[in-house]
Amino acid sequence: MALSRLVTLIVGVILILGLSLWIIDSLSRLYWQLSYSPLLGNLLLFLLIILIGGLIAAFVYYMLELRAGESLSRRTRKFRPQIKVPEAKSEAASSTLQAVRQQVSQIQDEVTRQALLSKSREIEANLARGEIQVVVFGTGSAGKTSLVNAVMGRMVGEVNAPMGTTMVGETYCLRLKGLERKILITDTPGILEAGVAGTEREQLARELATEADLLLFLVDNDLRRSEYEPLQALAGIGKRSIVVLNKTDLYSDEDKEAILARLRQRVRGFISTNDVVAIAANPQVVELEGGEIFQPEANILPLLRRMAGILRAEGEDLVADNILLQSLRLGEEARKLINVQRRRQADKIVERFQWIGAGVVSVTPLPVVDLLATAAVNAQMVVEIGRIYGCKLNMERGKELALSLAKIIASLGLVKGALQLLTTALQLNISTFIIGRAIQGVTAAYLTRIAGKSFIEYFRHNQDWGDGGMTEVVQRQFQLNRRDEFIKTFIQEAIARVVKPLTDKSEAVSEDIDSSSSTTET
Repeated sequence: MALSRLVTLIVGVILILGLSLWIIDSLSRLYWQLSYSPLLGNLLLFLLIILIGGLIAAFVYYMLELRAGESLSRRTRKFRPQIKVPEAKSEAASSTLQAVRQQVSQIQDEVTRQALLSKSREIEANLARGEIQVVVFGTGSAGKTSLVNAVMGRMVGEVNAPMGTTMVGETYCLRLKGLERKILITDTPGILEAGVAGTEREQLARELATEADLLLFLVDNDLRRSEYEPLQALAGIGKRSIVVLNKTDLYSDEDKEAILARLRQRVRGFISTNDVVAIAANPQVVELEGGEIFQPEANILPLLRRMAGILRAEGEDLVADNILLQSLRLGEEARKLINVQRRRQADKIVERFQWIGAGVVSVTPLPVVDLLATAAVNAQMVVEIGRIYGCKLNMERGKELALSLAKIIASLGLVKGALQLLTTALQLNISTFIIGRAIQGVTAAYLTRIAGKSFIEYFRHNQDWGDGGMTEVVQRQFQLNRRDEFIKTFIQEAIARVVKPLTDKSEAVSEDIDSSSSTTET
């Protein structure tokens, strides 16, 4: 019973007793004064009995209510979860999942969209269920299955097996005293296995590891580089890990301590010294002097103690952090898919407008190639690219941006550079008039492409040209689009879209002239 309630009860009893004694004394005096009238005396005595009975009943009722309240409180404490996901982190995860769903709704590919929605629902279910995911990760020969067997206290997988036995992640449930949540421990396929199948199993193991609340990274000796890199990468994304040195029964005490010291040194900076432990999950049998075979018991107590300490102290934070991490990773995956989708749509817009610009310049040839002449075309291109990236621009703003970039292109001398590059690449054997118009049209298409690709970068980075400004973006796009592989493809398409129509039109005009001349001579 709480001290405050006990004090209240004592004070209440004293007041009730004192009040009762005062009333009894007062009424007894009054009774003797009314002794001359038996009827009044008896009535007063009856009222006195009723009053005392009421006080006793009130006291008993209060005691019963107090005991019932304490019993209910004990039952509530008994069935109340000991720990709860931190509310702020839970809300952050829920908000992130809601934002992810809004992003996913923008993905056009139905299969991809449904897959991401399924992942978001799975993460949400994990948040509601609140199970702690412990994943055993490491090479195929480190003894992961033996560790799971020892932790579970019963055989749940094949031991002493060759590498590659655990084909898929196998999960088992266990309880830890003092922890309300279920613990799901998953045995993963080994990493660093040979062949295509081994690579695929390693990919599965890595995916399972990234979804763990707590990672048990199993080794049987000092860390190799091929083991260190995935461990560091998982720690880099915030994955809580315990490095477990297994098979210590194969080493002397000195060798074991030397290996532990090297392990702690290698992981210093991203894994605590206390989170490097030594075990023997499946010790080798020992032949005694009399020829008898002795099987030592598994020694995993250091790991169990460390796991228990971490899960009791940090379990809720680990679950919440992992849910939030998975939500953010899913959001990042959705953003990448949306960016690829947007980039594909924007590239189509650039390709369409580059040939529109080529057609405009080819039909109305100018003394020099000048993007200012195609400002209206490029302004519309800018507006449409901006719309793809969620930026609503009017034509006036689009024209300002197009003119600014055209001036940058001219100031960098890219017009002359593009003319030289494309003239050499075209190598046309046609009339001077046609080749002049063709080169102008193809160069206009090429420069429009440079402009369009530059604007894609601008909108992709939230209308920001970056530290180097517009100049650096334009120069980088020019270098990317002057590679031989691209130029060959571009010239072939330019011949089909620009040169051939001009040639066909020239031939048609020539035929008309010849026909008119023949008619005149006749």
